[in-house]
Amino acid sequence: MKRILLPLFVALVLPAAARADCFVEYKAKQDSPLRLHYGISRLPGDCPGSGAAAEQLSAALARDGWTLLNVVGLSTKEPGDSKRANAGEYYLRY
Repeated sequence: MKRILLPLFVALVLPAAARADCFVEYKAKQDSPLRLHYGISRLPGDCPGSGAAAEQLSAALARDGWTLLNVVGLSTKEPGDSKRANAGEYYLRY
């Protein structure tokens, strides 16, 4: 019985662990009138370097007229309540 359950457990658990997402904290702006926002975005898979994350995020923000100012941080852990509150409507928007 153990020989059957162990491979089944491994088959179910490993794909879930491999699907860890990357949370990107960033700051962005719009001009005319000047607007600033702090947000948190989710990128699928492992965290890339901050340069690669900035490229991916810049494209998404640009579609709505935003310019990425900087990537504040990268993490595979889901942000806590205070960070979610700080991001407000820009939590997982992009």
